[in-house]
Amino acid sequence: MWGRRGRWAGPGGAEELRARRREREAALRRARRQEQLVSKRLLREDSAAAEGGRDGAETVPDPLSEDEVLELLRGMQRGSEDRKRSLSRLRRALQNKDTQQKFVRLDGSIRTLVGLFTSSLADVQMEAARCLHELSHSSDPAVAEACLPATSYLLTYLSGHSVEFTELCLYTLGNLVVESEAVRKQLLPQGIIPVLASCIQSPHEAVLEGLGYVLSQLLQAKEAPAEIVPLVLDSVLPQHMLRLVCSGLKAGTGAAVEFAWCLHYIVCSHTADAALLSLGALPALATLLLDLASETPPDAPEGLELLICPVLRCLSNLLAGDTGCQGQIRDERLLVALFLILQSFLQQHPFIVQEGLWLLNNLTADEPFFCSALLALDLLPALLQLLPCSPMAAALVLTVLCNIAEKGPALCQQLHQALPLLLPALALPDPQAVGQGLELLHLLFLHCPEVAADFIRQGGQRALEQHQSSPELQERARALLDLAGQPAGASTTGPCHGTVSAFP
Repeated sequence: MWGRRGRWAGPGGAEELRARRREREAALRRARRQEQLVSKRLLREDSAAAEGGRDGAETVPDPLSEDEVLELLRGMQRGSEDRKRSLSRLRRALQNKDTQQKFVRLDGSIRTLVGLFTSSLADVQMEAARCLHELSHSSDPAVAEACLPATSYLLTYLSGHSVEFTELCLYTLGNLVVESEAVRKQLLPQGIIPVLASCIQSPHEAVLEGLGYVLSQLLQAKEAPAEIVPLVLDSVLPQHMLRLVCSGLKAGTGAAVEFAWCLHYIVCSHTADAALLSLGALPALATLLLDLASETPPDAPEGLELLICPVLRCLSNLLAGDTGCQGQIRDERLLVALFLILQSFLQQHPFIVQEGLWLLNNLTADEPFFCSALLALDLLPALLQLLPCSPMAAALVLTVLCNIAEKGPALCQQLHQALPLLLPALALPDPQAVGQGLELLHLLFLHCPEVAADFIRQGGQRALEQHQSSPELQERARALLDLAGQPAGASTTGPCHGTVSAFP
């Protein structure tokens, strides 16, 4: 029996250009729903429009020779006009990986670039910041580590007044921490967490979204549970993250999505459940889920599924802890909301089904209230309709049914109606789903022997016999055939009462 599941583990510009960046970020978030992964962001709104890309396509420039890179570096050290022109050409050239490596290997290159980044001339400073941003997007850790001299300035400038510049600094920092542990180890004593805690009260959505990006990258680092999460928990960040996630429908989903993933990564650290629960995270996220259910298609805001996914994971993983917190959200409306979301997103975003079923599994694993409520609200037919969605969905549906059956004979009697659908489930190609189907039958037979007789009458013996040649399933199939062959009432548990023995 599975029981409770484990844990899942740009600057401003034209609207069309910002929209393209939003699309890229949405794609990154869609990828991230499948697994915890780091992903870099690139703010390059002006490149296609300002440099001849009529259709918005971005082309990587050809690599520069070492002499050409050296000439650009010399131009950056001359008068203001040459400097700005050289910085602009360098920014474009640094989109090429080979040019990035040639630049950082040049003696004095980063020192010169950081010097211009600290310039009192706003246009020079911005262009230098864009060059650093291009370097931060490199997949070469050596390039990221070459940018170490800039980190203290990037942090300092987060307190500036320009939203565009602050956003650029945030995404540059976020990209740098992805690639290099050395960068992360330098940023922590430099005070990145207190700086981010100060920024999180910004009124600007773009700044908040960039901040969420930086924090999400930090929280995915391998050293995060021991070195980063405790610093975050000791700051004001968690309470503000929770506030921003729960206000996402009103204030914009971009920042809410980022901070929802941050909360998910914190929960997955296995060190923060008590702290988040003390902030009221569980009832707050449950209330948010009710609100999200009211925004389901066709009127749902674009990208709503990207927020729903981490919210479901946060709730599910908080419930997976041994904290006895289920009583904080003992509200049958949560089940109704969950099924509304599952049905609304099933066709266009089927990944939501798996996320929702994990939550449903954790709600029903040790909580009789939700097991009884699911049946009382007549949600069993809607649950059974999810069986064909995917092998994982089938296994999870059957696991939820096992959770219900575990609660005793009264609920098993109500599950009797699901028996006709169990026969096709036993023919599924996925051994995990079939195993859960056998587990459910075992519980039903033990609690209510008349179910066994009905199962045999419906052709269940043939369905079980087909698994006798399977090394994974044959022992359990044989045990069920033996159990089904007992006269009604002959079970050691008696008719519809008693405890459930361990399944072989």
